[in-house]
Amino acid sequence: MIYLLIITAIVVAAYLVIKLYPPLGAKAAGDDRRSIDGSVNYADGRFVYPEPTPMDMSFKTMMGVMAEMLKGSPNRKPRKALPADTFNPLLLQNKNQAKAIWFGHSALLLQMNGLTLLLDPMFGSAPSPFPLLGGKRYGGKLPFEIEELPEIDAIILSHDHYDHLDYGSIKKLQKKVRRFFVPLGVGAHLERWGVSRERITEADWWDEAEFEGLKLVCAPARHFSGRSVNDRLSTLWCSWVIDGGGTKVFFSGDSGYGPHFKQIGERFGPFDLTLMECGQYDERWSLIHMMPEETVQAHLDVGGKLMIPIHWGAFTLAVHDWTDPVERVLRKAEQSGADVATPRIGQAVTIGAPEYPTSPWWRA
Repeated sequence: MIYLLIITAIVVAAYLVIKLYPPLGAKAAGDDRRSIDGSVNYADGRFVYPEPTPMDMSFKTMMGVMAEMLKGSPNRKPRKALPADTFNPLLLQNKNQAKAIWFGHSALLLQMNGLTLLLDPMFGSAPSPFPLLGGKRYGGKLPFEIEELPEIDAIILSHDHYDHLDYGSIKKLQKKVRRFFVPLGVGAHLERWGVSRERITEADWWDEAEFEGLKLVCAPARHFSGRSVNDRLSTLWCSWVIDGGGTKVFFSGDSGYGPHFKQIGERFGPFDLTLMECGQYDERWSLIHMMPEETVQAHLDVGGKLMIPIHWGAFTLAVHDWTDPVERVLRKAEQSGADVATPRIGQAVTIGAPEYPTSPWWRA
């Protein structure tokens, strides 16, 4: 009887957490649900990439990954705080000068056409629904407080994983953000967290939206989604084309390598700047996270002129050394003749300028 009561209490507690704990998000309903059901990319109750994208996530594989993570490595995390530029609002005064500021992992501030955008602004301490239990951000926190950021014209999200969509960050940001652009199904999370529906634009792959002189295209990516129990593949994931007329930027989101990169390049390239994921990879899940050499090829496929490698420099979510992603990207870029900027966290990169940051700051 005691064991039965304990089990019942655990089941009830888990049910209440899933239903009542806000960071887990919400499921789409009403018109949003109908948009999902009507998507050509949605079949048999889940979103799908056009080509088979299996992941080796068997119990044996996951136990092996956990064993490697627990074993640790002296180079899996930096030994000291990373060099970072303190955020200076004066950097944004010249709104006619397009620029990008990387905040580690895939979080970026982009200024184009006089607008200030945030891409996947995960500013929390850990990519987890329970931050006290998750792997911590290198250095503990970013070199600024969210309150110091200027008014944001739009937040653009690639998908709903915790290392890209952070409950705490959205709660702090939402009052200073005018619009949110998200893939199908992600809007329900934002609404649960207090964002009004009229400020949210959801999009399917290849959908285009106009926003005050910008053309935003929700483009394909090869990944997956989900942030709660039994919601895997229930929301869409994507990359984004951000076209200001005179300046074009491509944001990869999370993606394995695939033919969609060439398709995007043919339809919307070339790009003045690409923001391409290169970290948290492993051969066992290479179809959902590119290997660094594929990152360079994807940059070339879309017709990129300059690339900033992202999805590294903040969290340890795989078993490679923390500097491996950027080092491998640079080696492949040198062989391929690709131009790569390597800004410090918080350092601005002026889009289209003849000079850009190339210092190997991570080696210091």
